[in-house]
Amino acid sequence: MTQLEDAIARYHRLLETEPYRELAWADELQRQMREQHLTVAGRPISPVLRPHFLSQRQYANLAKAADALSSAIDRVEKMALANPALMSRVGLLPAEKMLAAVDPGYPYFAVTSLLDTHLHNGTLRFVDYSADTPSGAVYGEALGNLFYDCPPVKEFRKRYALGKVGGTKPLLQALLKAYKEFGGDRHPRIAILEFRQPFQTSESGEYVLLAEYFRREGYPTEIVSPDQIEYRNHVLRKGDFPIDLIYRRVRVSEFLVRFDLNHPLVRAYRERAVCMVNSFRSELAQKKSMFDLLTDETVTAGFPAHERKAIRDYIPWTRVVAAGKTLYGETTVDLPAFILNHREKLVLRPNEDTGEAPTFEGARMEQPAWERALKTAMRNAYVVQEVIAPATSVFPVSRWGSLEMVEMRVDVQPHSFFGRVQGCSTWLTSAAGGFSTLTGLAPTFIIEPK
Repeated sequence: MTQLEDAIARYHRLLETEPYRELAWADELQRQMREQHLTVAGRPISPVLRPHFLSQRQYANLAKAADALSSAIDRVEKMALANPALMSRVGLLPAEKMLAAVDPGYPYFAVTSLLDTHLHNGTLRFVDYSADTPSGAVYGEALGNLFYDCPPVKEFRKRYALGKVGGTKPLLQALLKAYKEFGGDRHPRIAILEFRQPFQTSESGEYVLLAEYFRREGYPTEIVSPDQIEYRNHVLRKGDFPIDLIYRRVRVSEFLVRFDLNHPLVRAYRERAVCMVNSFRSELAQKKSMFDLLTDETVTAGFPAHERKAIRDYIPWTRVVAAGKTLYGETTVDLPAFILNHREKLVLRPNEDTGEAPTFEGARMEQPAWERALKTAMRNAYVVQEVIAPATSVFPVSRWGSLEMVEMRVDVQPHSFFGRVQGCSTWLTSAAGGFSTLTGLAPTFIIEPK
């Protein structure tokens, strides 16, 4: 048993002792989550009663690998922007290409980003990249504070030192740095841009927490949706609130479904009347095809050695699904035939992760269904990837007043700002698959024995 496994086992045994067995502390923890806006769709954001622990060595290796890959992704984006053939492989829509061509006023493709990671003891693989910093950065900090002082964790800390990771401070610092390089010369008024769902009666708890933090730091902040803003006299505004800096939490593809390129946001962006983070250019890396370019050694041949090594070690082989030949390792293969003949180790993913197009996992399908899936992928924008085994761990949960141990799939998500990791969060889903309410964040701590 490793030191980390021993620590987890000790924590689980602790929950079986008095006074923690009765779970009154767990009920109080969930009440505090609701009170502090740590909910999604009315449920507490964390479904579990144990933090996720990382050793200092795991975190250092994770950060080093993520930094190298963020740098490589930035290089590929610059190459694609200047090379029509590479840009075509990315699979941007015409309107997305037009927006990507607009200079945002600062040189960075992604001010904030994260990599989705499967971490198995000493090994790790990155399975997805997002030019965004979702709920983990905001919720994760608040969850960490709640769990740090809850009764069983306080008892656990008598034996182990727990270090908090992530938070909102580096996010705000990154936004302000981008605004300064954009040419901003005032104390910026910030808008957090979100889509309000038709049934949504209030702002997302995540954005409420973030806006409150920005205001405490002295930056006027409003949560806005695209249909609430207007642009006149070179000023973007929501009602009487002028906007200098936008933290965009709206996907470009989603935006273009509802609005055209004459929208006030686009006009203000083009005319440099507002600084937007992340810029529309970051959409290049949102496509799964980015991993196609990364794992194509004809594209990355001139990259620094440590970036090429990181790609080989941590990124699954990926190709845009299309008729033609490609390299798999050192072998040239016909891509459609290769996909058909290696179902068990491959997965077909939509290039745009909107949740509308299905993902096909070959190992879970019979061959006739896999053949139909390939036909779907050939007609639409899909990539094929080697399957990465998910990382799983057992977590305690409270269900119907009793403690249960449930196996959960664990995705560790390092948060990067200007390509440097400053914190991470952990996203959990039920290892059983299918729909489950056991989905959400676990607070993440770096653990060391005292």
